[in-house]
Amino acid sequence: MTTNTKQIIQTAGAPAAIGTYSQAVKVGSTVYLSGQIGLDPVTMQMVDGIEAQVHRVFQNLRAVADAADGSLADVVKLNIFLTDLSHFALVNTIMAEFLSQPYPARSAIGAASVSRVIRARGKSNL
Repeated sequence: MTTNTKQIIQTAGAPAAIGTYSQAVKVGSTVYLSGQIGLDPVTMQMVDGIEAQVHRVFQNLRAVADAADGSLADVVKLNIFLTDLSHFALVNTIMAEFLSQPYPARSAIGAASVSRVIRARGKSNL
């Protein structure tokens, strides 16, 4: 039986955890990224506007993936939580700036509220 140890992934390129979780955990060759919101990692404040928030989410995810010696090209599943599903087309447009075909599997979910009153949140597994 092979024992895989957990490696905690942390980077200053994404917001520090604001709760009892890690930015990512690597077990063997699989990396589990925590959800990201539109927080600026330097100021720890939400960026203004939905477009900036969606960009920031993908920038944060990219920073964590990079810290895990991966990339967004390695993402196999992406969950997106939106407080307003009318922003779905915008998310698709911005997602295409950060990911290329073949795209990962994805769920887009309308959520009445998510942590820190945000408009967009992304989570992925590498």
